[in-house]
Amino acid sequence: MATTEEMEKLQRARPGRGRLLIVVAVLVIAVALIAVAVYAGWLFPSGSPKAKTALNGAGATFPCPLITAWSSEFVNVTRAPTTPGPQVTVNYNCVGSGAGITQITSKTVDFAGTDAPLKSSERSAAPGLLHIPETIGAVTASYSVVELSTGIKLRGYTLAEIFRGTITQWNSPNISADNTGIPLPARAIQVVHRSDSSGTTFVFTSFLHLANPWWNVSLVGKAINWPVGIGAQGNAGVAGKIQTTPDAIGYVELAYTVQNNMKVAQIKNHDGQWTTPTLATTAAAAAALTSPPSPGGDWADVSILDQPGATSYPIATLTYLLVYKELNVLTTMDQTKAQALVDFLWWAVHGGQDLSEALTYPKLAAGLVTLDEGAIRSITFNGQTLHS
Repeated sequence: MATTEEMEKLQRARPGRGRLLIVVAVLVIAVALIAVAVYAGWLFPSGSPKAKTALNGAGATFPCPLITAWSSEFVNVTRAPTTPGPQVTVNYNCVGSGAGITQITSKTVDFAGTDAPLKSSERSAAPGLLHIPETIGAVTASYSVVELSTGIKLRGYTLAEIFRGTITQWNSPNISADNTGIPLPARAIQVVHRSDSSGTTFVFTSFLHLANPWWNVSLVGKAINWPVGIGAQGNAGVAGKIQTTPDAIGYVELAYTVQNNMKVAQIKNHDGQWTTPTLATTAAAAAALTSPPSPGGDWADVSILDQPGATSYPIATLTYLLVYKELNVLTTMDQTKAQALVDFLWWAVHGGQDLSEALTYPKLAAGLVTLDEGAIRSITFNGQTLHS
């Protein structure tokens, strides 16, 4: 039997043994964590850190939600160790189509966005620019009348009279005739339009010109002298002004109305059907475009407005990225940036399309993707092809 002295020695020894077991356990856990980190590439990554480069674009607010989403995703795609080349940041300034065309013409950005195809004079001022359709969208007639739910009916002729200033009341006979049984308020219509040079304005005024003979070509363009109304900057600005102005109506790209839960009108289409702007009705309009020009050709007369088809929404449009075919015309361009730009464009019309529908932009049809592929393959830097 152990003596009292021996028992005391054993008790004094046990804490040290416990501490040893704790140290061993900590070491085992640490080794396991290091193994996981090495396997995942957190420690001792293969190769040196990835280089970084940035692309700068500006232009249309119409596709801004989509291009912004592309920018966020593409930096993640190019950050991956398995992706060749540098990590690429895409900066896109949503300033309107007119400003974008000005900046790409003056060669201060790497690419531009526009909903309005280049006019002949604009093509002459910037030879070598390619049109690359990157998405499709709809222009809505959105309103803020408290008593009215979404989906009131407004034909194109009536819209033109409202934006002309000859229909001034919500309960006017023209509006009442198409909305039988709906009590319309006897209050003044507050018209909201764009104040900047805008491709969305070009699309909307082009539709009004088709719908109403009074709306002549002098009132079609990116910036016009509006007969009536208050102006706001960009699609976001018009959406905000409509929401904060009682009894207002304005024209806004569909994605903005969905994001802001805005009321939109049904518009009578080419086949006499009342259509709501949706992914499906916008895509139906785009399906009518069967023979587009070459990317370096004249797109001035390309339109998908008021296309035939029972489900076709009549105020739909392509929107484009403008890029120089030979990138060495840009003084800020180098081989690395040129390759990054071509890689971004290729990704945008392929993998980037997977982000479109969640933001209410239809995916590009296969024919347009094929057209874009040819355009991107034709882009060079110092005469060297960047995508085979």
